[in-house]
Amino acid sequence: MLTTQHNSLRRFWYPVARAVDVTDAPLAVTLLGEALALWRTGENEFGVVKDKCPHRSARLSGGWVDQGKLVCPYHGWTYNGVGACVRIPQMPQKKPSEKIVVDHYRCKTKYGYIWVALDEPIHDIPDFPEAADAGFYRIHEFMEVWNCSGLRILENGLDNSHFAFVHRKTFGLAEMPEPAPARYEDTETGFNMYSDVLVNNPGLQKDNLGIGSEQTTRYMEHNWFAPFGRRMRIQYPNGLVHTIITWATPINDRQSLFVQFAFRNDADRNPDLDDIVAWDRAVTNEDRVILETTDWDTPLTLNEEFHMASDMPGIKMRRKINDIFEQFDTKAPAQWLEVLDVTER
Repeated sequence: MLTTQHNSLRRFWYPVARAVDVTDAPLAVTLLGEALALWRTGENEFGVVKDKCPHRSARLSGGWVDQGKLVCPYHGWTYNGVGACVRIPQMPQKKPSEKIVVDHYRCKTKYGYIWVALDEPIHDIPDFPEAADAGFYRIHEFMEVWNCSGLRILENGLDNSHFAFVHRKTFGLAEMPEPAPARYEDTETGFNMYSDVLVNNPGLQKDNLGIGSEQTTRYMEHNWFAPFGRRMRIQYPNGLVHTIITWATPINDRQSLFVQFAFRNDADRNPDLDDIVAWDRAVTNEDRVILETTDWDTPLTLNEEFHMASDMPGIKMRRKINDIFEQFDTKAPAQWLEVLDVTER
């Protein structure tokens, strides 16, 4: 699957940056092969436009922000939050033509991240119940580029059969390669998966969980959000809940922006947040080592790879994504060329 070849993927929300990382200067990001310039237009407001000035094609992300407006570094043409040119310094007495507009895109701030949709979204950004529950707190974990496809990341996230191998140094039980059974229910945005998994509980995790035994049980609820999002709620026998949100934002056909944050309900224990992130980092790195060796052009058909019963999450993902492509993929409209004046007549 080449993500840039399916314009229906433009109709989903993807996290592209942390809000705290967008300060006084614009930020260059890439989404589905589109180079974008992201900047802060106000206190908690942001603008996202194509990273290309329509004057002489300079990258707008190399410019600066002036009173919430984006200034091109080449000739100083200045754009507002919806991409309209509002100032041409070389022609200070003339109003820029309304035709001078940079393509701008939808953006929202949620959970501390800036989310972007390149076209009319099919679904909204999910509402995670932990975010509205005062008993939970949020931890930012990772935002980094992985050299693999989003589909590989997400099917791995719901794959119970790799624990004994990939995670044998962290929580996996090498002597129990047979995966825990799972049940599924379809949803409008994807599907849910439920399973109870016996896991190792080594030293660092004993402290993180407040559980002293060598093994424990994860009561797991996965919510998959097409195409590349997941909520994984893990409850432990002592009542502690560790919910992980993972998104694989498609940068291009070969790379994904791996975004992960977590919610927990154990603030009363005053846990060491660095240790919590360190544990999730160790587990995540085990996945990354494997996933970055897989084909980035992930097959969507079921006859190009072999499958076993525990591969059902990946199979369901492929079916749903194929349905999305069939329903929403369209051909790009023809582009017509015209000479554009820079001022109103």
